[in-house]
Amino acid sequence: MTQSEPASSALSPQEIRSIIIGVLVAMFLAALDQTIVATAMPTIGRVLGDFENLPWVVTIYLLTSTAVTPLYGKMADIAGRRVTLLVAIGTFVAGSILCALAPTMLTLILARALQGLGGGGLISLAQTIIADIIPPRERARYQAYFATVFVSSSIAGPVLGGFMAEKLHWSVIFWINLPLGLLAFWMTNSVLKKLPRHERPHKLDFLGSALMAVATIALLLALSLGGPHYAWTSAPILGLFGLSVLFWIGFVVRLRTAPEPLIPTEILANPVVAAGTIAACFGMGVFIGMTIYMPILLEGVYGLTASQSGLALIPMMVGTVTGATLSGRLMARITHYKRPPLIGLAVSTLAFALISINPQALPLVVLEVLLTAASLGIGTMLPVTTVAIQNAVLQHQMGTATGAMNFFRSLGGALIVAVFGAIVMGGLPADLAANVTIETLAKSIAAAGSDIGSVFRWVFLAAAFGSLATLCALLRMEERPLRTKVEPASVAME
Repeated sequence: MTQSEPASSALSPQEIRSIIIGVLVAMFLAALDQTIVATAMPTIGRVLGDFENLPWVVTIYLLTSTAVTPLYGKMADIAGRRVTLLVAIGTFVAGSILCALAPTMLTLILARALQGLGGGGLISLAQTIIADIIPPRERARYQAYFATVFVSSSIAGPVLGGFMAEKLHWSVIFWINLPLGLLAFWMTNSVLKKLPRHERPHKLDFLGSALMAVATIALLLALSLGGPHYAWTSAPILGLFGLSVLFWIGFVVRLRTAPEPLIPTEILANPVVAAGTIAACFGMGVFIGMTIYMPILLEGVYGLTASQSGLALIPMMVGTVTGATLSGRLMARITHYKRPPLIGLAVSTLAFALISINPQALPLVVLEVLLTAASLGIGTMLPVTTVAIQNAVLQHQMGTATGAMNFFRSLGGALIVAVFGAIVMGGLPADLAANVTIETLAKSIAAAGSDIGSVFRWVFLAAAFGSLATLCALLRMEERPLRTKVEPASVAME
């Protein structure tokens, strides 16, 4: 390969297709695991005889997977994409096997922590690998496939989890990761050896990594436990917030003083990276919050069953994929690629604002149409922010930038979901809010005859402001010309 050739020229179309399918399977592993467990949790708690610690099955995975996401990005730039991805897949599969074999709730929670250590790298590494072989001008089209993976997992996960726990055995929801993991490993192992090498000699900042991990875990613990388990003003929650702030300050100091910080300051200071990440945080936070709390409205106000509310969410999921697909295809063809998501987010803001006027009085069909329009608008933002961020950094910084984007997107999303939760819980009678979880909230509301519709007026208003914040951040993001070729490895290694 000469210096003038694109880095991906060593790969045949069949090899590129194999890599793409392989990393999509890896992404599906991580995405499915976040949704398939939820409906199986009552069965798991009953079989293992421990309902008190059951929420930790979900919480511990969220903590570990989020905390290690930027570490995988940095390691991909140090050791290469192939080794790092295979380590992530191997760790995830090993954790899945231990989960399936867990005889007690404690061992299951510990195994889920290990599983999260692997799952935290799968999504960002998949996006980084795609960036290594597909030029930015064409890359946006593939982001629609990523959106399809997330939506498919969101729809299939709860259905599969409930079926396997009821008809087979709860451990099957973890055993299913073994063939999927082996498939992803097999499809990517040999072909990834031909990837262009962009890594440079780096040192991993262990102190910075530790500071960031503790700050992240403390913050996510506060957001997970605050509201349903502890009052937001209670000593444990305030203590966790204080601990998080303290370690975030330490992390910022470390970024300014370390010879080679975990996330280089030039990446954080990059205006495209900063604005794109903020837009992704708000957009994903609103979308995730809607998927979590909409069943409460559908069951508590419209009287749908759990399965019916799941079906009612499908148009919203399809809207997201459609928006991402349209935006991705237009991004490859037009110069001003921000225009579609700017229009889409304006529609989303308007749709959420209209719903907030009187959500409990809207016919279900009208609600579905407005939610679909809102999700379509959010979907248009997804490929644009990811590709624009990757287009704005050097190839040997791609892993670090992509990992940082996913990390802050997850963290910001958790903050916005917590805001939604605080609005819902804060609008309920004290005795009701103190004795329910998200999983049982709809039934408790219906039984108590609480006016949840008026509470959701503020939820949708918050969603409108979140969508507007996404629009403003995207508006500020610089629209740089997209590269039409993948940077040659020889250039990146100079």
